[in-house]
Amino acid sequence: MSEPKWSETDIPDQSGRTALVTGANSGIGYEAARALAQRGAKVLLGCRNPTKAQAARDRIRSAAPDAEVEILELDLADLASVRAAAATVKDTVEQLDLLINNAGVMALPLTRTADGFEMQFGTNHLGHFALTGLLIDTLDAAPAARIVSVSSQGHRMGRIVFDDLNADDSYRRWLRYGQSKVANLLFTYELQRRLTASSAGTIALACHPGGASTELARDAGFLMKTMQPVANVVMQSATMGALPTLRAATDPAAKGADYYGPDGIGQTRGFPTKVHSSAYSHKRDVATQLWAVSEQMTGIEYLG
Repeated sequence: MSEPKWSETDIPDQSGRTALVTGANSGIGYEAARALAQRGAKVLLGCRNPTKAQAARDRIRSAAPDAEVEILELDLADLASVRAAAATVKDTVEQLDLLINNAGVMALPLTRTADGFEMQFGTNHLGHFALTGLLIDTLDAAPAARIVSVSSQGHRMGRIVFDDLNADDSYRRWLRYGQSKVANLLFTYELQRRLTASSAGTIALACHPGGASTELARDAGFLMKTMQPVANVVMQSATMGALPTLRAATDPAAKGADYYGPDGIGQTRGFPTKVHSSAYSHKRDVATQLWAVSEQMTGIEYLG
């Protein structure tokens, strides 16, 4: 017997919970933030563009006038901004129940973060690695906190290029995107192992949206822009693409290291269910090395 189709109506009451969603001004991040706010959660919109964040907050409040939604200025491509945002969270909330590491960039031309990292690895992985570490105590203060990292089917082509993480020697934009997305999964599984070892109540999970029509491809080159009209027809909406995130974040049956994605053919569309990630994403030696390198690059150490 197949499981029932999980949808927004299955989200339990979120009253009394505080959630931080990165990249919450558009796409699946916005839809996740909206749904959580509509179910009663206090939601922090972690965004680098205050104007777009304000517009997103206004849209959520128009749908849920009683929603408690605040803007948190956060640029994951700048570790100083990550530190400042984390400090603001710790100064304003006693506990954080949910951290959704959603923001990301995809297949953009070679660019550097404020700290000199290759942009995709720096934003998609290192920024979230740092943010999670800086907020881990605030998460542990909640009775059953969750950390949800949004990966992609693109993780299947990803390998961690340890000897050229900053793309000083070569840069192929799609392979670098895959590297950042498999890093999200390696990080999640290693994070869960460390949380378990420390007897923390917090759990780490991951998800992917399938083929969701969002703004993520805006920097992905001419071919993607040319194909976008066709993609918009065959891809599912951002609302549907956010369901794996929301299930990982709220399903009472979800467990640490669970990975959610769409239930359709090729996991491109459909309702969220538990899925499997690549064998490479489960390599513990790679995950351990990635964790150590990430601590060195960000200067943030935790759960050692």
